[in-house]
Amino acid sequence: LFFQTVLHPLAAKYPPPTKYRRCFLTQLIKKHESVGAEPLDELYDALAEVLNEEESPRCYKSYLLPSGEPVTLCESVAIVSGGTTGLVTWDAGLQLAQWAIENSSLFHDRTVLELGSGIGFTGIAVCKSCHPKAYVFSDCHPGVLRALAENIQLNGLILEPTTTCGIPTEPRSGEAEATNNQNPKLIVAELDWGSVTEKQLSDVQPDVVIAADVVYDPEIILALIGMLQKLSACRADGKPPEVYIASTIRNPDTYHLFQAELEKAGIRWQVTPAHSNSMFLYDMQPNVTILQLFL
Repeated sequence: LFFQTVLHPLAAKYPPPTKYRRCFLTQLIKKHESVGAEPLDELYDALAEVLNEEESPRCYKSYLLPSGEPVTLCESVAIVSGGTTGLVTWDAGLQLAQWAIENSSLFHDRTVLELGSGIGFTGIAVCKSCHPKAYVFSDCHPGVLRALAENIQLNGLILEPTTTCGIPTEPRSGEAEATNNQNPKLIVAELDWGSVTEKQLSDVQPDVVIAADVVYDPEIILALIGMLQKLSACRADGKPPEVYIASTIRNPDTYHLFQAELEKAGIRWQVTPAHSNSMFLYDMQPNVTILQLFL
């Protein structure tokens, strides 16, 4: 177990948080001692090393996809850092990624726009597992966008050069045919829901729009719904994109406000069926619901 965890090449290259490693090693030693087994000297050496290690404001977290391929993220140790909550991975993002992998045909060879991508777990998992034609990661915080781009590259994915307007244009037909499903066109875009134009959104031409943990503040709900309304008419073929939003229901009043504002805007919604088993590890099973919206 020691060699499969603490000394695993992935953990050695991208070490988890110092506090987490300290707790893990302490528990592992206690389990050995509780059954009368003598812990390895390497366990004590590793614990001594981590006890002397200074806490860093950044850490790595790695998740294994069903294929066995890892997704590794550099993220903030603090929930709020640099004036934003976007520098950590949230449970709704993990659950949305699992749902996407279980429904990969919805994303295969299609253009996906993700709202509020944060540091990128959901999008990286979708790109590695679902083979979209193009994937647009978006956020509005400069620090989050920098961390997002770094995490995408950390996972061996190649980003398109940054465009001046922040939103990419849909590739012309010849370019689209040349796109390899194994290597989707990847863009990181600055996207402010309150000021984005219909022209910018029409440049993306998304087939699918996804978001995780974006319904947590009543003040941003109207801006989100306003942008969804702009998205409804952004495609050249007149068909609105398919939209899926995952939310951890922390405050039922805020969540119900979102549903009420959707209805007021004429946007229908339905709850998508939940999965049965957890693909990724959670501190606890969160109360996450995924809504499909009909623009």
